[in-house]
Amino acid sequence: MDNVELLSRIQFAFTVAFHYIYPPLSIGLGVCLVFMEGLYLKTGQKVYEELTRFWVNVFALIFGIGVATGIVMEFEFGTNWAVYSRYVGDIFGSALAAEGIFAFALESGFLGILLFGWNRVSPRVHFLSTVLVALGSMFSALWIVVANSWQQTPAGYRIEGEGMHARAVITDFWAMVFNPSSVDRYLHVLIGAFLSGAFLVISVSAWHLLKGRFTDHARKGMRIGLWVAGIASLLQLFTGHRSADVVTHHQPAKLATMEGHFDKLAPADMYLLGWVDAKTQQTTGLKIPGGLSFLVHGDFTKPIPGLNAFNPQDRPTAINFVFQTYHLMVAIGMTLIALTWFGLFMLYRKKLFDTRWLLILFTGSVLLPQVANQVGWYTAEVGRQPWVVYGLLRTSDALSQAVKAEHVMVSLILFTGVYVMLFLLFLYLLNKKIQHGPYVKVEDPETPPSKFNTIAR
Repeated sequence: MDNVELLSRIQFAFTVAFHYIYPPLSIGLGVCLVFMEGLYLKTGQKVYEELTRFWVNVFALIFGIGVATGIVMEFEFGTNWAVYSRYVGDIFGSALAAEGIFAFALESGFLGILLFGWNRVSPRVHFLSTVLVALGSMFSALWIVVANSWQQTPAGYRIEGEGMHARAVITDFWAMVFNPSSVDRYLHVLIGAFLSGAFLVISVSAWHLLKGRFTDHARKGMRIGLWVAGIASLLQLFTGHRSADVVTHHQPAKLATMEGHFDKLAPADMYLLGWVDAKTQQTTGLKIPGGLSFLVHGDFTKPIPGLNAFNPQDRPTAINFVFQTYHLMVAIGMTLIALTWFGLFMLYRKKLFDTRWLLILFTGSVLLPQVANQVGWYTAEVGRQPWVVYGLLRTSDALSQAVKAEHVMVSLILFTGVYVMLFLLFLYLLNKKIQHGPYVKVEDPETPPSKFNTIAR
C-alpha cells in the first residue's frame, strides 16, 4: 500500500466516520419524536407537546450538522477516487438519485412544517409531518446502504470497457437494489440508528432526573427511550445474525478475519475476546471451541474455510483490527440488551427513577450505540479489503492517478481542523439546549427559575 492509497483511505474513513455520528441520531430520534407527539395527540397532555418541541430542536441541530458533514464525501469520490467513481458511477448515480428524489426531498420538505408549523397547521397535520420526516430519514439510509451493499455483493450489472476505462452498468435495477446483502444490512443499520436516538433520549432524561429538573418530562422521555431501545436491542441480535449469514456465504475471507480463523479448512472457534497475531497465524483468548462452526452449520465439527484458503493478495491485512472491532460491536450489543431490559425491569418495579447509580450509568450510555455503529462499519469496510468492489475492483486500482500524497495530507489536515470545530460547536449547542430543557408556559415548581421556562409559544 503506497502513501497515496493509505492517506486517501484515512481521509475518507475520517470524514465518513465523523459524518456517521449524526444520521443514526436523526433516524433514531425521529422514531422517538413520532411516539412523543403521538402520545400528545392521544392523551392531550401538554407535557408530551413540550417534550416533543424540545427534541425537535435537538433534531434540527443534528440534521443541520449531518447535512454539512456529508457533502464532503461526494467530492472525495471525484478528487481521490476517480477510477472508482467511473467504475461505479452508473450504480451509485442511480442509488443516490433515488435517495435525493424519494428520501431527502421528503425529509427536508416536511422538516419546515415540523420546525415552524406548530401554530400554523393542525396538530394532526403536524404529526403527519413528524412521521414523514422520520420516514424520509429511513429512506435516505436505505439508498445509501443499497449503494454500499452493492460494493459488498454486486448484482444486476455487467462490465463495459477494459482496464482503466472499465465500468459497471446496471442491467437489472431491482437486482441491484435487492442485492444479496442489502436488506439484511439495511435492517442492521436501521436498528443501530434506533438505538442511537433512543439512548440520546435516555441519557438526557437521566441527566435531568439526576439534577431534579424537568422531572415529569424526563420520566416520560425515559420511558419512551427505554421501550424503543429495549425492542431495538433484541431486534439487533436477529439482524446481526442475519448479516453474519450473508458474510458467511458471500465474503468468507471476511468471516475468517472476524474470528481470526487461519486453518485452510477446519472447525472454527468463536472468540468472546482475544488477540490475533497475523505473523504467527495464532489467535489467543477466551473462546467456545467450534462455536463459529455451530453458528454457521449447526454443528461444532463442521469445517469453515480459514484465511489460508485464500490467496494472500485477496485477503485483509488488518486482521487483528477487524477481529477487535467485530468483537467490540458484539460486546456492546449484548451490553445494550442487558442495560435496557434491566432498566425496563426497574421501571416495572417503580424503582428506576430513584436508583441514582443506574441513572448515572444511563447518562453515560449514550456513547455505547455510537461506538457500536462506528466499529461495525470498520468491520464491514476494512474486512472487505483489498476490494473496493468485492471481487471486481481493488482499492489500490480505484485511486485518482493525478493526486499526490502531499495533496491528500494537506486536505486531511484541513478537514480535521474544520470537523473538530464543527464537533465542538455541535457539543456546545447541544449542551446549551439540554441545559435549558423543555420550554414550558407555566413555571414548573420542581424546576429552578429560568427565563427559558416562561417563554411563550
